[in-house]
Amino acid sequence: MAASKGKVLLAMSGGVDSSVAAALLRDDGYEVVGCFMRLGSPGEQLAEGPGVCDPAAACPSKPLHIGKQGCCSINDARDAQRVAARLDIPLYVLNFKRDFGRIVAYFVSDYHAGRTPNPCVRCNDWLKFGKLAEYARSIDADFIASGHYARVERIDGRPALLRGADQAKDQSYVLFGAPRDRLEHMRLPVGRYRKQEIRRIAGELGLPVHDKPDSQEICFVPSNNYMDVVGKTGSGSVRPGRILDTSGKDLGEHPGHQHFTIGQRRGLGVALGYPIYVVNKDANNNTVTIGSRRDLRCASLVADQVNWLVDPPADAPLRCAAQVRYNGAAVPAQLTCEEDDRIRVQFDKPVEAVAAGQAVVCYEGDRVLCGGWIDRTHST
Repeated sequence: MAASKGKVLLAMSGGVDSSVAAALLRDDGYEVVGCFMRLGSPGEQLAEGPGVCDPAAACPSKPLHIGKQGCCSINDARDAQRVAARLDIPLYVLNFKRDFGRIVAYFVSDYHAGRTPNPCVRCNDWLKFGKLAEYARSIDADFIASGHYARVERIDGRPALLRGADQAKDQSYVLFGAPRDRLEHMRLPVGRYRKQEIRRIAGELGLPVHDKPDSQEICFVPSNNYMDVVGKTGSGSVRPGRILDTSGKDLGEHPGHQHFTIGQRRGLGVALGYPIYVVNKDANNNTVTIGSRRDLRCASLVADQVNWLVDPPADAPLRCAAQVRYNGAAVPAQLTCEEDDRIRVQFDKPVEAVAAGQAVVCYEGDRVLCGGWIDRTHST
């Protein structure tokens, strides 16, 4: 029997991508340990039942029952269990509900502050490659893995984070926050495949999730209406305010600035006889400003909490391609380091609807250079 390449802890969601990742890692010679992260949802309770390990204690611990609501549902857990049984690998269910509360609190807080949060990136930073990495060390795992469409490859002898081979499914944007020193211990086996190939492999292996639909909504907002979460928190924070135009003219009343996002066109409550968009929100004054599409143009931005996956440039600006939303295209830009762990990104051509609170990720070709959280934008 060939020697194992090491023990790898794989986050298994019950979906086709992480399921095939388990098979690819196993067949590549790794000792695979699957884990299903039980995150919970607002208002949910966990009762006693079989099959859950508390990552804060030695496993196995007092068992908990997996509820039916929200993300990582009982059906997803069962799918992960069926796949693990099919592949003959162990699977643990980790209770991260308390830690996941931090994600929900961040999401709600950002909306109340007039920003547009990105909980999927935070979840990867804080849980999948944060708390999960801690658990991996507790079981002496050498690596941590997921089913993301991205790649870790060596460039000039050092590990680098790259876009996935399937550009339409690339998820490197949501992984920019992975600490540079952890790239060496990350395994992203599906990143070198296209989605249709992953489904084909799953079918050939007889995995029960080979035709399972991809999840589309924010996992803790199953209704796909984020105000179902935001509106229930922060008593008095969601209240009527004024709608203004770019000159400051009062155009009417809104039900709360949290209901609106930068670039929104529908449901504004006013009509001016031409297409109008949300171009600014002021949480302090509870105002929403609307304007034309031209008013959405952003010339540059400043981002903080920057995570570098290469050596930062010493002084000279750096050419890059900057991506400001998960499904957006990366556009030519110039990157400059500023004080206090900040970067300035100057776009070659203005970009529309850039929102504070979202992430900007900078690339050189397929390689992720760095990423940060958009703090402020500058219009044309």
